[in-house]
Amino acid sequence: MQQTVDIVIPVHRGEAETRACLQSVLAARLRTPHEVVVIDDASPEPGISSWLRTLASEGRITLIAHAANRGFVATANEGMALHALRDVVLLNSDTEVADGWLDRIAAHAATNDDAGTVTPFSNNATICSYPQANVANALPAGETTASLDRAFARANRGRAEEIPTAVGFCMYITRRCIERVGVFDEARYGAGYGEEVDFCMRASRAGFRHLVAADVFVLHVGEVSFGGSGLERRAKAQATVDALYPEFQPRVRDFIARDPLAQLRRRATLARGPMGPLRTLLGRLRT
Repeated sequence: MQQTVDIVIPVHRGEAETRACLQSVLAARLRTPHEVVVIDDASPEPGISSWLRTLASEGRITLIAHAANRGFVATANEGMALHALRDVVLLNSDTEVADGWLDRIAAHAATNDDAGTVTPFSNNATICSYPQANVANALPAGETTASLDRAFARANRGRAEEIPTAVGFCMYITRRCIERVGVFDEARYGAGYGEEVDFCMRASRAGFRHLVAADVFVLHVGEVSFGGSGLERRAKAQATVDALYPEFQPRVRDFIARDPLAQLRRRATLARGPMGPLRTLLGRLRT
C-alpha cells in the first residue's frame, strides 16, 4: 500500500496568496494518499488564522497554530517531524498546484532510490524557472497553472533531471533522506533562507541526488512572507552556505552554463500548442 505523504504548508503572511494556495491544494485531484498539514506561525493577519480554523473544523486540513512566531525553519522542522514514516512536501503558502501534481512528484521519488528531494518547474524557482531560467517569470499570456502543468505533463511524462539543489518553494523530501541527514539547521538559518541549500548539500555528501520533476509545473508568487526585509538575511545565509560548502557555487555555475533543463523547457513550450513558442517570445520581448 502506498504510504501517505504529508503536504506541509507553513503560513505567516499573505491572506490572498494563502487562500489561493490552499484552495488549489484542496481542489487538486490526486491518487497519492496525503494529509494537508498547515502550520500557522502566529500570523499577524487575523483573517488567515480565522479561515484556517474554519478549514480545520471542517476536517479539510490538519492545523497546528503557534502562540508566538517561531520562524520558517523551526516551523518546517516541526512539519517534517510530525509523522516519522512519511515523505514530506514543504509547500510555500504563495504557490498554486494543479490536478495530479503530487502523484507525478512522488513517482520520481519512488522510482529513484537515491532521490533525496524532488522539485517541480515553476515560473519563479531560480534554476527550475520557466520559460526563462534563473529569473522570476510572469505566466505566459493565455496560460494558467493548470494549462502549463498539463503541457509539462504531456511533454516530459516520467522525465526527471538531476539538479545541484532543491528549490524551497515546493520541496518533496524523502523520509530516507531525512533519516540519514536530519532536518533543517535552525541554529544557523533561523527565520529562513539558506536552510534548504544546507540540507541539500548535506544530503549530496551522504550520496543522495536532487531531481527536478520535468512533468510538473507549480506556480510560485515569491517573497510574500519576507518581502523586502529578506535581502540582508539572504546575503548572510548565502555567506554561511558558501563557507560550509565550497563545492556549491562551482556546481551551480557549471549547471547554469550547461543548462541541462533547456530541452525540457523547449518540449513544454512546444506542448502548449502552435502559439506556445510565439507567446514565450513575446513575453521575453516585453521584459
